[in-house]
Amino acid sequence: MTKGVIRNAPGVNQNPNKHQSNKIDRKTAGHILLRLGKYVLQYWPLFLLAIVLTLCSNQLSLMGPRFSGEAIDAIADPAGVNFELVGESVVKMLICYIASALFSYLLAVLMIQISQKIVYTMRKQLFEKLTRLPVNYFDTHATGDIISRISYDIDTVNSSLSHDLVQVMTSLYTVIGSLIFMWQISKPLIAVFAITVPVSVLFTRYRSKKVRPLYSRRSQKLGELNGYAEEMLSGCRTISAYDRQEEIGSRFDRRNEEAMDAYYNAEYYGAIMGPTVNFINNFSISLVMIFGGILYLYSQNGTALPGTLFFITLGGVAQFVQYSRKFAGPINEFANIIHEFQSAFSAAERVFRIIDEAPEKADLPEAEALSDVKGRVELDHVTFGYTPEKTILKDLSVVAEPGKTVAIVGPTGAGKTTIINLLMRFYDADSGSITIDGKEICRLKRDSLRRAYTMVLQDTWLFHGSIYDNILYGREDATPEEVYAAARAARIDSYIRHLPAGYETILSDEGVNISKGQRQLITIARAMLADSEMLILDEATSNVDSRTEIKIQAAMNELMAGRTCFVIAHRLSTIQNADLILVLQNGEITEQGSHEELIRKGGFYSTLYQSQFH
Repeated sequence: MTKGVIRNAPGVNQNPNKHQSNKIDRKTAGHILLRLGKYVLQYWPLFLLAIVLTLCSNQLSLMGPRFSGEAIDAIADPAGVNFELVGESVVKMLICYIASALFSYLLAVLMIQISQKIVYTMRKQLFEKLTRLPVNYFDTHATGDIISRISYDIDTVNSSLSHDLVQVMTSLYTVIGSLIFMWQISKPLIAVFAITVPVSVLFTRYRSKKVRPLYSRRSQKLGELNGYAEEMLSGCRTISAYDRQEEIGSRFDRRNEEAMDAYYNAEYYGAIMGPTVNFINNFSISLVMIFGGILYLYSQNGTALPGTLFFITLGGVAQFVQYSRKFAGPINEFANIIHEFQSAFSAAERVFRIIDEAPEKADLPEAEALSDVKGRVELDHVTFGYTPEKTILKDLSVVAEPGKTVAIVGPTGAGKTTIINLLMRFYDADSGSITIDGKEICRLKRDSLRRAYTMVLQDTWLFHGSIYDNILYGREDATPEEVYAAARAARIDSYIRHLPAGYETILSDEGVNISKGQRQLITIARAMLADSEMLILDEATSNVDSRTEIKIQAAMNELMAGRTCFVIAHRLSTIQNADLILVLQNGEITEQGSHEELIRKGGFYSTLYQSQFH
């Protein structure tokens, strides 16, 4: 059974993101990091192995400069070159670097696996939450923006987890290890970093605060661009028919320019950090080489004796320079990737915002399942508005007796579709009550309430799959004979059987490879297959021509027989046999009765009928 979703409810803000702050403060960033950490810890055995690989790779990499320094000292030995020690040190150095590279490769592969598992879990949770959100969420959020969060934002998080997280783990160990080795080699030279490192850290923190909101804005603008593109592509025929390509293109250009400006600003101001920190670190290495050279000269002329604080060998200077590069390099790399973290945090925040959305309100604890439905539906003094500022339905009272057909007509915006939304509990009434067989629907379980209805909407929904499977969606336990019978009743069986693959013909996304009328007939066949006690038809025959409409009218009457039916129609020819016709204007029932009664009254319905047939 197709569950209809009425898009763009009147009076509902269509761009809530416009009023949301782009800024992610420190507390929010910490919360996001903690939540991402929980995802990582779900695969703690793999993550523990990643830590072990990180330790092994970095420890081996840190041993390389030590053997390099030993080789240099063996060459610079005043007693002569110790070729045996040089060879031994070079071999050990090569073994360390090769083994370190191997462990780094295994670490990268492992982190890709971990990140893919995390992204799979996150995307699964996100999609499952979307299926449990109330309809009003989709009425107030652009489809393209939601898709952007499922695809672009989660991919951004994936990139950060698979690459940047490895870099941070590696950098942390390298910085600590390098500092320990440098302390062992020469304590005076470490004083250089007591000045440059704080400068680098302070600058990074300052720039991070400035850049973080820019990445939030980038994600927001890309989401808005995707939403606009999705909206325009879905209406491409209408755009062409009205020759509005240039106008639509100019609007897209404006949104595209805003998105690109946001992207440029985030990347530009984020990229400033890397070169600046790199300059600071290179300056610190230059100072290390200058002061290291001075200490070496003092050690050579005997001013600094072996074992004293200021003594250092040529190999020691070489080691210290290499370790200083390893020490400064990760700090620079961290500054380069910190803007990627900002982007990932902004993307994760947008994903978590959906995951944290309140799902559709839970059924009451005492809610009961709707069973043995007779089909008496009553709306008693119902008042409802999508927003508090605008009331759509005003003190509405209607009674639909079992097996009777209630037709609802009226101008656009009168509230016809809103009544359907309330019957299906896509929304709850602000006041008044709606009952089925005397039971208030707010005290019924939603799934049983919605299964009691079959809906055929003006906007058809078909999924990628065979025609057979699309019809079977109405009742999954139906037999093939029942599927074929439903198709015959909907006057679509003959068309299907003349297709090369018959009922196994694959429909592309939303069935765009068949005509709109044929799509409507398939949804009608699906409704005929569904075994429900009540029926909702919202312009169900609007997409078929008059000849096809006449052919399926008898089948529709058969489908409606014995069921309580609510019919929304603009073609008054389809509702002349309705038991009760309601004329809705400005949220109020201004006329009601049978077709003949309303014609005799000579009111709005009579005028509308005369305008269609005369």
